[in-house]
Amino acid sequence: MDKKSGIGLLLITLLVFAWMIYVSTNQEPAKNDQTKQTKSSNTQVQKNTNPEPQNSNIIGDSARFIQKFGSTFAPFAYGNEEFVTIKTDLYTAKISSKGAVVKSWKLTKFNKWDGTKVQLINDKMGELSMFFSSMEGKRIDSRHLFFKFDKPASEITIKGSEKYSFNAIIDLGNGKSIVKTFVFEGNSYHLDQNIQINNLDNIIPSRGYNLVWNKGIAYQEYSSVDESNDAVAHVSMNDASEELNADKDNPVEASYTGIVDYAAIRTKYFAASIIPQPWKRFDGTVDINGYRNHYPNSGIIETYGISFRVPYKGGVQKNDFRVYLGPLDYDIVSDYGMHKLVNFGWAIFRPIGEYLLLPLFRMVYKFVHNYGIAILLFSLLIKIILHPLSVQQLRSSQKMQLLTPELTKIREKYKDDQATQQKETMKLYSEYGINPAGGCLPLVLQMPIMFSLWAVLKAAIELRQEGFIWWITDLSMPDVIVDFGFSILGITHLSGLALLMGVTMFIQQKMTITDPRQKALVYMMPIMFVFMFSNFPSGLNLYYFFFNLLSIGQQYYMNNFSKKRMTLEEMKRAPKKESWLQKKLQQAQEVAESQGRSIPGSRNTNSNSNTKRPNQRKK
Repeated sequence: MDKKSGIGLLLITLLVFAWMIYVSTNQEPAKNDQTKQTKSSNTQVQKNTNPEPQNSNIIGDSARFIQKFGSTFAPFAYGNEEFVTIKTDLYTAKISSKGAVVKSWKLTKFNKWDGTKVQLINDKMGELSMFFSSMEGKRIDSRHLFFKFDKPASEITIKGSEKYSFNAIIDLGNGKSIVKTFVFEGNSYHLDQNIQINNLDNIIPSRGYNLVWNKGIAYQEYSSVDESNDAVAHVSMNDASEELNADKDNPVEASYTGIVDYAAIRTKYFAASIIPQPWKRFDGTVDINGYRNHYPNSGIIETYGISFRVPYKGGVQKNDFRVYLGPLDYDIVSDYGMHKLVNFGWAIFRPIGEYLLLPLFRMVYKFVHNYGIAILLFSLLIKIILHPLSVQQLRSSQKMQLLTPELTKIREKYKDDQATQQKETMKLYSEYGINPAGGCLPLVLQMPIMFSLWAVLKAAIELRQEGFIWWITDLSMPDVIVDFGFSILGITHLSGLALLMGVTMFIQQKMTITDPRQKALVYMMPIMFVFMFSNFPSGLNLYYFFFNLLSIGQQYYMNNFSKKRMTLEEMKRAPKKESWLQKKLQQAQEVAESQGRSIPGSRNTNSNSNTKRPNQRKK
């Protein structure tokens, strides 16, 4: 192996190990700890934290509530907590009279990793609360106030397009009140939240109130690290999106002012979004914040908050909001104008995944109704789409293999004269019509599709908890065949599909790489990729494994049966077309020779070179 190849291999190794070290700082959660967290987040607070004062202590308690909430709102700081439960085909929601907040939102069609229903509300005090300052100088959190329902607290079931609504009211008398209206629809993942302020000019100042989603949404996947990698706060303004990512240990926050389309919190597969109504009519400010917590033996949790500032102009004022609480299914969120919430990777590659790969993948699934088989057929389709590029790459590789003996002769003949070696190599390339970048360019052109494909399969909620065959029980999670019981650079287990992918990668490289200086890559790269890919979803590894199998078959056919396979003599006789790269290298060579020096990256070890160069210039 020469010096350049050694440096290249070292850089690749360092890159892979840097990835492993990064992963090792973000361990997957232990099941027991996650279960405890789930039980804690799902527990409903049934008792009253501010019970109605007893007669014997009413003066002291009233004074305490007045000091905290002011005389206007103190009477609403105690009462009996009641619940309205809404059941639909998509979710079960529980609304509390304490704060008039959403206390629970369970999705009927989705399970958490431990088998329980997905429950998105992360704050035990509930979400969709109001924060405001009163004229008495008190900072009021509506979650501490008791509202009255205008309908009996009960369990309501609605089907299809049926709707159900009720009001939660704080009545201050004399036509002064706060009214929160909840509207539910049976076949949608949203609720409509209408807030009406009635004649509170002398109670709430003009800066109004904040509608707040306080503590993000509860995590649902086994790996909190994987879920945190996709968790962000997202704001859309006039169709331009911004994201806030608490991927560092310091809290982050940002404010956006203008026409706000929506503000959302996204994890890997689910989202909570507040959408002002009418659509694109809210001209104001939304604040978002986020922070990251590390938990011993339970990975990382990123928590985000959203706060809409709603000014109060006096008199009777009504503001409408639509609140989405559901899956990151592209078709569903697109109906709400929130398609940008779905993570398709880097913005430059997003159109490929959004408008080509995802529709293609879904079309394939419609024919087979099995996501594992759909991935295999999808791999075949991508292979067909990339066939012209891969054929060009393989033919370039074949030409280089045929030329390897001649290149070896040049290296041995001029092993002490790198400048001449490079010149003779370029001459050989020109003689046989070989483009040095011929094998790299097709690979580069394939990269946008590969990056987009990575994002599509990694974020596709369709693969979540979908099994395939044998040990592959969830295409959205690693298919663990060996659990080490300890961590080495973030690797705690071995994936079966990653191992198979590594085997196919080894076979491919064995068939392609003939340069003795690069033989170490044949063995080291597959091993490193096996361990690195062991943390990836099995659906992604299934795709790469089968894609590699198809590539091996294609390469075997071209090497053994293709009628277009050339010989050295045919290459020499074939018409030559000098590539752009060859022209530039030739120009660089000529300029270097005219100046009596080597081209960049080469060296002349001939001891007489210093005396010969002046003579060369005289010529």
